[in-house]
Amino acid sequence: MHQARAAPQPPLVLCALTTFHIPLGRAHMLASSIIREARRAGLGAEALTPVGSLRRFAPSVDDVALLGVVSAARHQHVLQAFSRLPSAVAVSAQSDSSVTVNTLRGSVTLHVAPSEQAGAALVWHTGSTAHVNQLRRRADERGLRFVDGALYRSAGERITNASEQSFYSHLELPYIAPELRAGDGEIEAAGNGTLPALISELDVRGDLHTHSSWSDGQNKIADMVSAAKQLGYEYVAITDHSERAWSSRALARADIPKQAAEIAGIRSRVRGIEILHGIEVDIMHDGTLDFDDEQLRSFDIVLASLHDSGGHDGARLTERYLQAIQHPLVNVITHPANRAPARSEGYPIDFDRLFAAAAQTGTAMEIDGAPGHLDMDGLLARRAVAAGVTVVVDSDCHRVDALARQMQFGVGTARRGWLEPRHVLNTRGIDEIRAFVTRKRKRG
Repeated sequence: MHQARAAPQPPLVLCALTTFHIPLGRAHMLASSIIREARRAGLGAEALTPVGSLRRFAPSVDDVALLGVVSAARHQHVLQAFSRLPSAVAVSAQSDSSVTVNTLRGSVTLHVAPSEQAGAALVWHTGSTAHVNQLRRRADERGLRFVDGALYRSAGERITNASEQSFYSHLELPYIAPELRAGDGEIEAAGNGTLPALISELDVRGDLHTHSSWSDGQNKIADMVSAAKQLGYEYVAITDHSERAWSSRALARADIPKQAAEIAGIRSRVRGIEILHGIEVDIMHDGTLDFDDEQLRSFDIVLASLHDSGGHDGARLTERYLQAIQHPLVNVITHPANRAPARSEGYPIDFDRLFAAAAQTGTAMEIDGAPGHLDMDGLLARRAVAAGVTVVVDSDCHRVDALARQMQFGVGTARRGWLEPRHVLNTRGIDEIRAFVTRKRKRG
């Protein structure tokens, strides 16, 4: 019998640190896997919390970082243990309060802080730089100093801040959610009591953009419905790709009645959740839709997407979108920028025209939680709401095990845009969803 050999320990060496950006989805998976690994190893931290742009739900992340709450006496022990986790292949940077390790999937930094400074440290390491700098100025105005993750009185005495709420209260502010910390008016809003009552995952009552194995999804409709029901949703829309979509598989015209029959069968067996038979129809090069009106009328809800730019410039792409928005059977425009975080900013659309048309026609604009989109993000979503647009937050999920995760990304993206539940269509009940669809159809 061969004796098992212990896995070799990674060398504790310093190597060059490379700055790069990775999509939120990959960053989230890397941070989650490291946290699980650290817990299995008994790292000794009271809490491990993602910080930086990852915690702010930025679409692309330049530094996957965690904060560990650790007694001061154990800082070096915990940092050393983190540097020797099984997935760590080398140490690329180290200080008295942090260590950065390289893994095969990217680098991860662990910062440590004692529990009595955890709130200030969380704010410091979450950022953004603009938000922190504004807080530092506010602290200075009150005879305090905010430096290196700690808040001090003028005499140099550290102020205890076990929570972020405590930290903000010392600056005479209410708690500011991480997604808002962009240095874009959130401190002023906090100071005058006008922070938004942000949407949360608990406000979401259904998902209006999911895919099944009828197109490029990995699971059957029944499995997607079951997963949505387990999340407590009141409704879910199955919205597979139309025939000429660029996806690997698509729903053929001839298969629409077959899919409808399958959904009807599931409805007869499954109680406690409404199933909408929808479609994600492509906007073609000439602005028409992939399916004709008779076919589109057979669906409970119609999502329209512009996946193929056709080499068109921003003006032509905008016109294609406007043509779809004016169509009485189109209820939602999905991921309008069609961007790919960390790779492409997407289409150069005239969003002011899109938002005006969407508000006028009663067409919703989507915040898409798929890591490959996270669209509309931040300021764009905020502009949409300011223009009177109804927003929908969807997962655009293609498999059951990603349904919750992608909705979490969608909600995080919506929060970056200061969205409240009242702005979002799928925080409403199924009757209101159906009424939203009906109102536009009657206009046609």
